[in-house]
Amino acid sequence: MNQSNDGNILFLGDDNSPSLKWLKSIGESVIHTADNIESTLIKTENIIFLISYGYRYIIHKNILDQLPSRAINLHISYLPWNKGADPNLWSFVDDTPKGVSIHYLDAGIDTGDIIVQQEVQFDTLQETLATTYQQLQMTIQNLFQQNWQSIKTESCPRHPQQGKGSFHKLKDKESLSHWLPNDWNTSVSLLQESIARTADTAKLGTKSNRGK
Repeated sequence: MNQSNDGNILFLGDDNSPSLKWLKSIGESVIHTADNIESTLIKTENIIFLISYGYRYIIHKNILDQLPSRAINLHISYLPWNKGADPNLWSFVDDTPKGVSIHYLDAGIDTGDIIVQQEVQFDTLQETLATTYQQLQMTIQNLFQQNWQSIKTESCPRHPQQGKGSFHKLKDKESLSHWLPNDWNTSVSLLQESIARTADTAKLGTKSNRGK
């Protein structure tokens, strides 16, 4: 890909995103929206690269086909684990690897080839869901800055995701409300204690039924 002055970068996500501000600060020509986009936007706005970060809509194939190897997503999970919604929460609920991933977009949800990813370790006795979320955000923003030039020039590595991993929908969180008394400010240790108690109760119930 040539330098971005041959066209525009389309940034999909929050207009207050530090990554959006950083792109502009280094002189990239960036168009931004958080709205659902139509495929015609790619040609009318001369888009040559697409970056999705916290974007709430599915990016359809007729858009991606216009940007082969030039559409990426920044996702705060260690893919293939916790594709979809609320990845930070589910990494603790399911006790799966925690981290961030930058990957190419394809027709699936968070299923594209990995460009770069980084595991993140937390002190669960000190953290809340909100503080771990912020750490993941800072990690992926730094990772994006470190790798942007190789991504932009298509010289970055890529490899398919390994294994099935996991996926969650937004509505899946509703079943966990009893474990989140302080919503996102719930401590990770309290969440883990609640999960352990539920698991112990389920085991006791199974033993009781077997004894009948």
